[in-house]
Amino acid sequence: MHDYKRPPTLHRYGPRSELEQALKEGQFVLRPVGSFLTLSFSQAWNRDLFDHFGADSCLVIHNTEEFGERIHRAVQRTLPNWAGIDGAIEYGGRAALGAAFSKTREDAMEKEWQFAWRSMQTASTMNPVVIRIGSLENFAEVRDRDHYTA
Repeated sequence: MHDYKRPPTLHRYGPRSELEQALKEGQFVLRPVGSFLTLSFSQAWNRDLFDHFGADSCLVIHNTEEFGERIHRAVQRTLPNWAGIDGAIEYGGRAALGAAFSKTREDAMEKEWQFAWRSMQTASTMNPVVIRIGSLENFAEVRDRDHYTA
């Protein structure tokens, strides 16, 4: 049995300018992966992930329930004929949530939590989609790698 409860914190590693925009405006880009649009985070605060993702900063989300609900509502407004789900990536096998939630063992250090949407109609071309969910400043922060706490 899998537990699909969101983790207590989510982490997005990236360039400070992009993460500051996410913090202030709640702007995120959904990226096509196969037949899905996805948005991925890590469940881990890990110094090694800064180098792994080529990042200088990390957006740390402390209220993952509020965040997840706002993400799903924004996508539903933007893409009304799409169905969404979020859950943990499973490494080294086929995930219960399907191929979009399956990765190789080599990626396991990422400890990903992914949001994914699939068109309920025949999807046309898959392009990145920008969504905005409003300021996250009440429950998130941008940290640099020196703010690391093991």
